[in-house]
Amino acid sequence: MWTSSRRSRAAHATRSRQVGVAVALLACVGLAACTAAEAPSPASTAEADTVAPFPERGPLAGTYLVTGNPVPFEITVPDGWVTYNGAELGRDDPDIPNEWNVFLTFYPIRYVPTDACAWQGALVQVDPTAEALVDAMTAQASTVSTPPVEVMAGDYSGFEFDQAAESDVDFTACDGGKICIWSDSAQDCTGRWFSSAGLRFTWLVVDLNGGRAVIELGQSDPSIDPALIKEGRAVFDSIEFVAPDE
Repeated sequence: MWTSSRRSRAAHATRSRQVGVAVALLACVGLAACTAAEAPSPASTAEADTVAPFPERGPLAGTYLVTGNPVPFEITVPDGWVTYNGAELGRDDPDIPNEWNVFLTFYPIRYVPTDACAWQGALVQVDPTAEALVDAMTAQASTVSTPPVEVMAGDYSGFEFDQAAESDVDFTACDGGKICIWSDSAQDCTGRWFSSAGLRFTWLVVDLNGGRAVIELGQSDPSIDPALIKEGRAVFDSIEFVAPDE
């Protein structure tokens, strides 16, 4: 089991606001007058409204708008990451043979097996709320999870937790020789599955007014370069869902 280093975005935002206020007060010292903070200029407002859409494929670098959920979100990605289908992104560790050693996905999740090893006939459709999915995944047999922590992802609250296969799971004895975390189908494991130890996940499940969005941060191997893991975490933490203007 491992723990998450993610801080509540609400706490992070509060700290940022406090720092900003302190800087503003210091700037006022010695001035004849200090007015309230200026409203964003038309140029900055236009810039915020023109965030590039997340591409269907190709290399990434910058801030993108990801659609497909009831509420879109922004994500900031450094150079070196790539997407192949517009619903996931990843980066390789050159010292590890398999591809996409750190990755994020934006897939919806519909079915979760009650037992990730004995998953055949145990794929259960999950209600479309954030709480229902968190409950199903953290109760899943043959995996271990950290207690869900409530976080803020921009303007919306959600839950974050870590998950991995139990250390004593015999993959060869599991249905189909694999651990099944979730699926698009009730008949077969068509979503996230793996057949060897080492893969671990951090999940962000965001409550979108009764619906949900699911973001997965995956790590394929414990020996991945720590700098790459830290970079993936920074991408994960950059995600912010922005409520529409009233």
